[in-house]
Amino acid sequence: MSLHLNVFVVGHGHHEAAWRHPRSTTAAVTDVAYFQSLARRAEEGLLDSVFFADQLVLGNGDAEFRPRGGLEPLTLLAALATVTERIGLIATASTTYTEPFNLARQFASLDHISHGRIGWNIVTSWAVGAAANFGLDRPIPHDERYARAFEYMEVVTRLWDSWADDAVVHDQAAGRFADPAKIREAGFEGEFYRVKGAGTVPRPPQGHPVLVQAGSSEEGRRFAAHHAEAIFTAQQDMAEAVAFAADVRRRASAAGRDPRHLKILPGLSPIIGSTEEEARRLERELNELTLPEVGLRHLSARFDGADLSGIPLDEPLSVDALPRPSDVQGPQSRAKLITDLVRRERPTLRELLYRLAGARGHLVVTGTPEQIADRIEEWSEAGAADGFNIMPPHLPGGLDDFIDHVVPELQRRGLFRKEYEGTTLRDHYDLPRPRNRVFEP
Repeated sequence: MSLHLNVFVVGHGHHEAAWRHPRSTTAAVTDVAYFQSLARRAEEGLLDSVFFADQLVLGNGDAEFRPRGGLEPLTLLAALATVTERIGLIATASTTYTEPFNLARQFASLDHISHGRIGWNIVTSWAVGAAANFGLDRPIPHDERYARAFEYMEVVTRLWDSWADDAVVHDQAAGRFADPAKIREAGFEGEFYRVKGAGTVPRPPQGHPVLVQAGSSEEGRRFAAHHAEAIFTAQQDMAEAVAFAADVRRRASAAGRDPRHLKILPGLSPIIGSTEEEARRLERELNELTLPEVGLRHLSARFDGADLSGIPLDEPLSVDALPRPSDVQGPQSRAKLITDLVRRERPTLRELLYRLAGARGHLVVTGTPEQIADRIEEWSEAGAADGFNIMPPHLPGGLDDFIDHVVPELQRRGLFRKEYEGTTLRDHYDLPRPRNRVFEP
């Protein structure tokens, strides 16, 4: 079975200092033609999808030092759908600050526009600044965010299912456009949401857009077991990644789902050179362009804004200098990943900031195309991953390097497709079409 490979696109690349490196684009982060060219390039490489994250707050006050202020991702997906034909298109949208009726119709519309190539990366929003942007004094607590998310999913899936697949008759001669018996109200009343009517967009071509989830905390895993069809996860250690994959699959099975219908896709940022020495040189060049104060702001944000300014840059870092992950109201799984790394490797603060600058805690692999392919194959064979969310350190060159050199090596090993076999994102992921719970027994 073919590996699943997405490209996770962020501005000029995932490395914190990518925008300063000569191999990175100088295009504006609002230049739609630039993102269209990346999507077409990814389609040439036969990748499963292009993925865009999102933020509901400008950032950590670092717009002076790095590009900020990109395009809203759902709007961007519509623009990408018109210039591509086969590649999947995935965007992040929050269940915390978006009404489910609006979001359901937006994703249904995108799935129609793209002829069935859309996925939704489901997140719960934790940033303090985001709460303030939506009129709240403080973020909604971690457990309540997930309680809202469970209810939210019930609403949006009811709205997608409120039209039967054959509800639209389009009988011009009889003057009959739709069968009213095949359009039903959502009729949902819960603790957080009340939604009465049917969706305003006929059922999406895929039934539902592919549902992706990125949280790995206890509540995140429970949510994934019930709803996720793909998980974008951050993992540093292969044994821990194997345990994570086994755990979420066991939970999915306990929830009555086929665990094969849940694809585990860790983030992987490949720094590629024709030799290992060349790849290491590129890694050093990128790291040396970082600013410690910027990295420290990002690290602080992972721990709810904790003051870490008193930690020496070049002394071994103790895990006791960081807040406990269980006390964090933001993504607890990412805070735990960082503290586990500190406990395991005892880096200096500067070394930790370099590690996080590359991919914010995701796996960074530096080497030749063959070495990158070795790591991908090793994790796949061990059961740690069904594929990877590729995070090019710089763009567009990092994507070109991966498609031109790593993809052919994976194809040579029989690990990746040589042509698209289907037309929808569900086809690429080997996922079944969801049952319409409203109209199918």
